[in-house]
Amino acid sequence: MQDLIIRIAEKAGISEDIARQAASIIINFLAKEGPDSQVGKLLDAIPGARAMVSESGDETSGGGGGLLGGLGNMLGGGSGGAMAAFGQLSNLGLEIGEVQTVAKETLDYSKEQAGEDTVDEIIGSIPGLSQFI
Repeated sequence: MQDLIIRIAEKAGISEDIARQAASIIINFLAKEGPDSQVGKLLDAIPGARAMVSESGDETSGGGGGLLGGLGNMLGGGSGGAMAAFGQLSNLGLEIGEVQTVAKETLDYSKEQAGEDTVDEIIGSIPGLSQFI
């Protein structure tokens, strides 16, 4: 996980603390909103990801509200969604360009660790998410 944090911090020009919080928001969102089978593969493939999800107090099963749950409602999805996650990222003080960089780096890293098919299936299963990435 530290590799991802450093990568995000360098690419987005933000502190490692903010990078860690931002990565946590995105990973928790994917864990709550994505399909259980693929989320499990993702969490197993990224060192420290399960602990990050556990620290947030959220369950690791998919299809719930989650940190980004509010966006899904706005997009016609579940009890949360991408807009809520975007709001949380913005609340960290990130500007739109930094949010995009954080999301891109987190998803790229996730694909490197868990495989492109796994991450693409998670992304494809979350209504409206593809328009944000």
